[in-house]
Amino acid sequence: MQTTIRSAISFTGVGLHSGKPARLTICPASAEYGVWFKRTDIAVGDAMVPARWDATEHTPLCTRICNRLGVSVSTIEHVMAALAGCGIHNALIEIDGPEVPILDGSAAPFVRGILARGVRELNADVRVIEILKKVEVKTDQGWARLEPGSGGLTMDFHINFADRAIGTQNKSLDMRNGTFVRELCDSRTFCRQADVDAMREKGLALGGTMDNAVVVDGDRVLSPGGLRHKDEAVRHKMLDALGDLALAGAPILGHYTGHKAGHTLTNLLLRELFNTPGAYRMTLVSQETAARLPGAGVERAEIPAVA
Repeated sequence: MQTTIRSAISFTGVGLHSGKPARLTICPASAEYGVWFKRTDIAVGDAMVPARWDATEHTPLCTRICNRLGVSVSTIEHVMAALAGCGIHNALIEIDGPEVPILDGSAAPFVRGILARGVRELNADVRVIEILKKVEVKTDQGWARLEPGSGGLTMDFHINFADRAIGTQNKSLDMRNGTFVRELCDSRTFCRQADVDAMREKGLALGGTMDNAVVVDGDRVLSPGGLRHKDEAVRHKMLDALGDLALAGAPILGHYTGHKAGHTLTNLLLRELFNTPGAYRMTLVSQETAARLPGAGVERAEIPAVA
């Protein structure tokens, strides 16, 4: 059945790029509602922004959605990944500004809050997007692909950075049940020190600290405490990809591969999917398939202790 959060939960922090205080509240919603953001600081006009692939603006450093009047919410990928990874299909997310709080740089605080409140079933069947044929997008930086899978969502991701602290990393996961919560949710956003300096010159990353991002310089990890996982970087890229794929509006059944992919490539991939005749079909999920979806049967105890 479709689900929502059992009761509202709030999070406070600062925006990664704006550096401004932010308060976000995940609220229950009815069946067929989907996921919407509401800008509570907007008093006049349309304050509602749909968390949907066709409302996304292409930005390389985060995922930003925008409504027809230009009202936007940015850096939504971690909370979207948490909703998808916990199996939440419907939610109203109230936020008092234009950027989601970065918290610790991962999705773990959102996951912890969602599972503490609990998941409530609704009186409506889950629809899923079944991939029927391969779709792929490429840029000079990398490529991303969706193709038919084995009845759930599986993911491969490959990254390659010059800094030896990251280097080349590959990971493959079957996202069934609590895989996201156990394997990915605590992995933090990461960047090179040189990138931090460049972003701040452009007025970005003003809320970034060593406590909410993994910062590397060559073969050194500068953030106190080091890495949560040896391959934390590729795990975080998979976390981002799950959050960006959640903008499809329904769980995806298929296999996703990202090679040096980011937010823009994953969104371009969804646009290619929905614009390619015969590439997918919407279908009601069977009980057997429902048990393979991300978040099915997940429990609070599965959240990694490191987060």
